[in-house]
Amino acid sequence: MALLEVHGLSKRFGSVTAADDLAFAVDSNDALGIIGPNGAGKTTLFGMISGSLFPDTGAILLDGKDITRAPPHRRCHAGIARSYQIPRPFENFTVFENLLVAAVHGRRKSEAEAAQICGAILERCGLLSRANKRAGALTLLERKRLEMARALATAPRLLLLDEIAGGLTEHECAELVATIKDLRTTGITIVWIEHIVHALVAVVDRLIVLNFGKKIAEGDPQTVMNSAEVKQIYIGIAA
Repeated sequence: MALLEVHGLSKRFGSVTAADDLAFAVDSNDALGIIGPNGAGKTTLFGMISGSLFPDTGAILLDGKDITRAPPHRRCHAGIARSYQIPRPFENFTVFENLLVAAVHGRRKSEAEAAQICGAILERCGLLSRANKRAGALTLLERKRLEMARALATAPRLLLLDEIAGGLTEHECAELVATIKDLRTTGITIVWIEHIVHALVAVVDRLIVLNFGKKIAEGDPQTVMNSAEVKQIYIGIAA
């Protein structure tokens, strides 16, 4: 049984179709990449999986259980966590305090139990030396790492990464890719939306391309990127 199943998801905002009969599945321990032009429906898809949006039609299953109408906090407790394209930490809290809030409420642990968990996550995400630094004073790379660390503090089985590499330098992007590769060794399942395709391809097993809410390609990353349709629609190269 797949960890995540998406069946016939559709979502409209007035005359705009943001998701058009989307369907795919993600097995445990897999990493799936999703690309597409701006407005392709990528963030809307994440909203429907994480619970901030409900689809007009279709179903979302986690471990075979229908979560299509479940509120965000129930999905979090079931094992779904996401990062956001623009990090919004509690800026007046320290890095450690930001993780503590996520662990207490996401894992439903006591502060003492959560504190032990947070230290290990900070180390894995390269933030241990910044534990007592105010989140509002972090660099962009550090804020991106904190965004990922806060999601991990909720103990997800499925981690949704929304353009986590956006705005980073080439060197910073390489550092972040190394961290995400390390996360994969823990057995976590990842679905990653990204515009920086080379970062995505370095991590994921499979790639989906969206355009105007529709899935236009799915498969091996290199095969997908080399297809004439993807080059024409996503990259802008005529077939």
